[in-house]
This record gives sequence, structure tokens and C-alpha cells, in this order.
Amino acid sequence: MAALASIATVVGAGASVYGQVRQAQTAKQMNRAQVAVDRQQEVARQQALLAQQQQERQARAQALGRTIAATRARLAASGQSADAGSAGAVTAGLKGDAAAAQGAEDAVYGARLAQGRASLLAPDGTLTALLRSGRTLGGIARSLLD
Repeated sequence: MAALASIATVVGAGASVYGQVRQAQTAKQMNRAQVAVDRQQEVARQQALLAQQQQERQARAQALGRTIAATRARLAASGQSADAGSAGAVTAGLKGDAAAAQGAEDAVYGARLAQGRASLLAPDGTLTALLRSGRTLGGIARSLLD
């Protein structure tokens, strides 16, 4: 009877290990699927941010072009040269302001991109599941030896 009890314990331990291994495999597959979905969402978010940034850059360039054209027209209407002296300084200042605003917008864009990135330290469950099953297998082996 003692031999039958130890065989039943080994069979029970084997079934338990098998169940835990299957559970770990299922968890690993689910984690991989979730990581893939997260990556797709991150790519879509980055594409949306890029499109928004390009649209804002284009709108800023068009507004700058209209402002400079209007300023040159006003200066020319008043009899001043649009490219020399204070008129040139005004248009250069407008271009400098637009470049500074674009630099700030680029910094915001970079921060928005970095905000959504997943940490490299975030666990994906693959190693964790393996370690958990190893600990369980060790516990079962210890109980069999006792």
C-alpha cells in the first residue's frame, strides 16, 4: 500500500506540474499577444502625433508666409524697401520667432512620443512564469523527498 501511495503522490505531482506548465504557456501566449497589441497601439499613437505635428508645422509655415507677405506689402506701400534696414529686421524677427515656436513645438512632440513608450523594465511574464514553475517543481520534489 505504501508503494501505491507514493506512486499516487508522484502521479499527482506530475499532473500538478503539467497543469502549471500549461498555465505558464497560456500566460506566456497571452502576454505575447498583449505586447503585440500594445506595440500596435503605440505605433498608431506615434503616427497620429506625427501627422498632427506635420499639420501644425505646415499651418505655422503658411501663417509665417502670409504674415511676412503682408508686412512686406505694408512696407512697400509706405515706400520702404522690404528687405533692407528696419524692414529686414522685422521680417528676420518674424522668421526667428517662428523658428523658436517650431523648436518649442518639436520639444513638446518629443516629450509626447517619449511619454507613451513602455519601460524596458516592465515584466512581460515570460521569465516570471518560468521561475514560478521552477519554484513549484522544487517544492514538489522536496515534498516527495520528505
